Amino acid sequence: MSENGEFADLYSAIEESARVHEVPYAHDKVRSVLTAYQDTITPATPIAFRMGTGARYSSDVDWRFPIPVTDGPDPYTLALQHGLLERTDHPVSSLYGEVLDRCKVHCYGIDFGAASGLNKLYVAFPPDNMEPLSKLLDLPSMPPSVAANHEFFARHDMDRAQMPMFAIDYRDRTVNVYFNGLSAKALQPDSIRSIFRDLELPEPSERVLKLSEQAIGAYATLSWDSSKIERFAFTIPGTNPADLPVEMEPEIAKFLASIGDQAIGDRFVYYVAMSSTGEEIYKFQVYYQFKPWLDTMMSPGSDEQPSS
Repeated sequence: MSENGEFADLYSAIEESARVHEVPYAHDKVRSVLTAYQDTITPATPIAFRMGTGARYSSDVDWRFPIPVTDGPDPYTLALQHGLLERTDHPVSSLYGEVLDRCKVHCYGIDFGAASGLNKLYVAFPPDNMEPLSKLLDLPSMPPSVAANHEFFARHDMDRAQMPMFAIDYRDRTVNVYFNGLSAKALQPDSIRSIFRDLELPEPSERVLKLSEQAIGAYATLSWDSSKIERFAFTIPGTNPADLPVEMEPEIAKFLASIGDQAIGDRFVYYVAMSSTGEEIYKFQVYYQFKPWLDTMMSPGSDEQPSS
C-alpha cells in the first residue's frame, strides 16, 4: 500500500488521530496492517476510528474496516503470512478457523490501533441469517466462559436476540459476543439493574441507565482465564452529540473538537461499558469513510459495521 499515492490521506489521518489523542504513532505497525489487507480496501470501504476513556482505551486510537469474503486467504491466514500474528498453542490461534468452518459469513472485519497494530478480527454473519449463540458454544477453542454464562444470556433474553458478529482480540486474548434486536423491555432501567446485579457490578449510574435505553445492541467481552464477563457494553448510534441524554465525557468532547476534517458526516456511535472491576468506560466512534448501506444497519433491528 503506497504511502505517497492512493492511500496517503489515510496514513495521514491515522497519524493525526494519534497526535490528537496524544498516543504514540507506530508507523511500521500501521503500514504492516494496511499492506496485508490493501487488496480489500477501496473507495467503497467504510472506515471508522474510535477512542475511549479508562486505562485500557486511553493509550490508543482504534481503526477498523470490513473486508469481503473472497476465494483467497481469510484475514487470520493473511495476518500469519504478513507476520501480524504468531500461531501459538493457545486456543485463540485456532478459534477463528473453527468459527469460519461452522458458520455462514457475510464479511470479515479488521481492527488495529495507531499505536498497537493489529488487535482484533471479526466475523460478521449474514443480516438475514444471523447465527444464534448456541451455534458457537461447543467449539473446541471457544473460551469456557461463554458457555458458563449462557444461562445469564438466556435469563436476559440475549440468547433469542440476533447475533450479528463475533470478534477475537488477539492482543488481550478475549472474545466479543454481540447481540442485537434487544427488546425495549430489556433496555429499561429495571432490566439494566438486573443485568448489573447478575454481573456482581455496582448499581448502574443514572448516566448508564439513560444511555442504555437508547441502545441498539449490547456485547459481552469474555476470556479464557476467568468465568466472569470482563466487560458488558451498550451501543448507541447518533448524528448529533447534543441529542444524547447525557453530556459526553470531557476526553471524548476534546477529541471530537480536535479531529476536524478527519471525520466525515455527522454519524457516530457512542458506547457505554462496565468492566468487571466496576469501572464505567465510554467510547466514541466516527467515520473516515461512511457508505450509505451502513444506514440500514445502524438501526434497532440490526447493527453497524464491526465494532467493539
